[in-house]
Amino acid sequence: MGEDFPRTLLELERRFSAEDACAEYLAALRWPDGWVCPRCARVDAWSVRRNRWLCDHCRYEMSVTAGTIFQDSHLPLTIWFRAMWQITSQKNGISALGLQRVLGLGSYKTAWAMLISCVGPWFALAGTSWMASSRWTRPTGAGRKRAPLAGERNSRP
Repeated sequence: MGEDFPRTLLELERRFSAEDACAEYLAALRWPDGWVCPRCARVDAWSVRRNRWLCDHCRYEMSVTAGTIFQDSHLPLTIWFRAMWQITSQKNGISALGLQRVLGLGSYKTAWAMLISCVGPWFALAGTSWMASSRWTRPTGAGRKRAPLAGERNSRP
């Protein structure tokens, strides 16, 4: 498929405003040569429901989101695609709170889980822990004292 991804927010909204468009794009990424049954390796299948295929030979049914970060998510693919665009298009990254606000999500926890689902694999590919990255930690800086923790007194000499 090559580099067939939206470069601007307007292009993203035009191409992926519908769930079916997102599913077709995801299917083309997963199976560039067409769907292949993971059980029997046959290619004869038909669409039975939205985003699901049924193998003609072994009757195995599979979703386009199975085995991806979208599996078991109750959010539409359109929201996931917007989240991924926001995460990858920001020069300095985006916080979970920023993602929650931009996408209009009702829960910070959902935004945080989406952010970690998208960013975590990048660190795994690099062979590092995402928590060990300096971008995700708050260094106090050389020579600075740490801020007092909750319940500690801020004593001055």
